[in-house]
Amino acid sequence: MAEFARFRALVEESLLRFLSEDVCPIPPPLRDAMEYALTSKGKRIRPVMLLSAGAAVGGKEIDLLPFACAVEYVHTYSLIHDDLPAMDDDDFRRGRPTCHKAFGEAAAILAGDALLTEAFRVMGESPLAGKDPARAIRASALLARAAGASGMAGGQMMDLSPPAGKGPETARVSEIEEIELKKTAALLSASAAMGGILGGGSGKQVDSLSRYGRTLGLLFQITDDILDETGSFEEMGKAVAKDRAQGKRTYPAVRGMAAATERAESLRGEALQALSLFGSEAETLRDIVRIVATRRS
Repeated sequence: MAEFARFRALVEESLLRFLSEDVCPIPPPLRDAMEYALTSKGKRIRPVMLLSAGAAVGGKEIDLLPFACAVEYVHTYSLIHDDLPAMDDDDFRRGRPTCHKAFGEAAAILAGDALLTEAFRVMGESPLAGKDPARAIRASALLARAAGASGMAGGQMMDLSPPAGKGPETARVSEIEEIELKKTAALLSASAAMGGILGGGSGKQVDSLSRYGRTLGLLFQITDDILDETGSFEEMGKAVAKDRAQGKRTYPAVRGMAAATERAESLRGEALQALSLFGSEAETLRDIVRIVATRRS
């Protein structure tokens, strides 16, 4: 776990550097909202995954770090927008008021828009983009696809708009996993694959990392759904028991808690199996599986 902690600390100290005043002049109210959302002390799973995947194939941190921060910008943008009244309507995130509660809806929307856009500026201005534009473009396109209409945005739309006449009791597991693949797993899969691409991994290595991230994303979301029903505000830092009350299609709501727990354990094994191509160089990626599977927040 030591390398996970080191990567996480590296991301924490770098997130605001790519948005510093000399690099990116931002009107103060907008900067305040962006920095508030970025410094909410998340686990940084996605950027650490990118750094860990890149390291597993021999990549250099100086090349990987801008892309890792860009991934966290995109993730943070998605949280800001997901919390809005028109979306999930949440008042708290990670134990403190959500961005729109702290700064107002307009500032929160613009903070999300800005973070999403600045992510691509940071990648485009990275040292690696100058040295190896093909890799940078391939990784950037992968992130765009994960965040866009066939990824997170599409998944959020599906989550908000269940088919007419269908509630969680009539949903199929395939429908739930399609939402989870888009809404959660797409960005995790992209993070791992981006690390492989940027680090110079082979096609086989990148495919394995992508499969690992995809499986981990399903595990992450099922664990989140379980915690929504079994966790507390103190653990989660946000309201719990909301999904079932809102009629959302989740694995526990459709199959029950025992089946959800069994599916989570199966996904844990699949994620570790996806790394069978790698040896000790992928141990941090294996640590991430353990962190996701056992988390309580």
